[in-house]
Amino acid sequence: MLSRVIDGGAAEVSQITGTMKALRAMASPKEFLLVADSKLVSHRNVTALIGAGCDFIAPAPASTVDDAVYAALDLQAATTVDYIPARDENTPAERRETYRVLEDTHVLSGPRKRDPRVEVRRILVHSTGNAKGQQRAREKRLAKARDELDKLQRGAGGRYYNTPEKIAARVGVIAKTRRVTGCLHTEITIDGTGRPALDWHFDQEVLQAEAAVDGWYALLTTLTPEQADAAEVLRRHKGQQGTVERRYGDFKGPLAVTPVFVQDNKRVAALVAVICLALLVFCLIERQVRRALGGDQKMPGLYPGNQMVRPTGRMILYHLSGLRLRVGHATDPPTIVISRGVQLHLLDLLGRVCQTSGSVP
Repeated sequence: MLSRVIDGGAAEVSQITGTMKALRAMASPKEFLLVADSKLVSHRNVTALIGAGCDFIAPAPASTVDDAVYAALDLQAATTVDYIPARDENTPAERRETYRVLEDTHVLSGPRKRDPRVEVRRILVHSTGNAKGQQRAREKRLAKARDELDKLQRGAGGRYYNTPEKIAARVGVIAKTRRVTGCLHTEITIDGTGRPALDWHFDQEVLQAEAAVDGWYALLTTLTPEQADAAEVLRRHKGQQGTVERRYGDFKGPLAVTPVFVQDNKRVAALVAVICLALLVFCLIERQVRRALGGDQKMPGLYPGNQMVRPTGRMILYHLSGLRLRVGHATDPPTIVISRGVQLHLLDLLGRVCQTSGSVP
């Protein structure tokens, strides 16, 4: 386990290189692949990773790939990836999220003119789930903007919006808040009596251009095509979401990490270290139960309806929290009261793994 406490004012992007070296030292001599988020991607970090011979996969920051690149892509020419998200395992095939990939290259320029340009492999990914989510978000934004603009149009020339300047100011607030500046066209006119009026509409060509890039994003990697084709790069990146990203949720959720006021930095570091140890135990419990299950690592009894699901640390501890200890006496030793069959099943799974690993259950 590696945990490190860094000053809150330190830039996250500048911590990558040192952390990478520490992780690589722990993983050596095994193959090391750094899977990170877009904060990894900077000219300095990528140059350091390439110089150290460390492979990585990270999403390209949205600002580094122009929408025109995505709009020009041919979705039908993309390769369908054999990957099913865990959340879609029990979903009918026609309703599952699907992924397609293309690839080209991406060039990173340094902050100084003399910095060498770095070229890395770029995997262009299309997700139907992302596309639907972006479409719903845009429709929601447009609907709210439409309601507010219609209300402003009705109120133009009234008590509150009796001048073109007030109407224009309100239009600016709506456009910024609802993020419709690029597609909103307005015209403010004044009739013969000096009464202002508002006319507006959304530019459909702009909206169609936005829709053309829905679902697309890019991954940058130093893995060669011989090491992993485009589909495999996506699968390896998605592996992060099933493990690493979920642990962030465990850190803030079941372990209930909340702000704590302490008087010095040493106590902050100690608190984080204790929480990281708790997270390690939490993960090992989940790992042991899944290993004991074998096969598809699913079991019934965790959810109502007795459906087969893959146990998580949170589910396991939730069910085991119902265990009760019956106080013993001189001739009657204390015993654990098991009230549900799933508790016995989980304890059996944990005990079985402990025995096979050479530990005392």
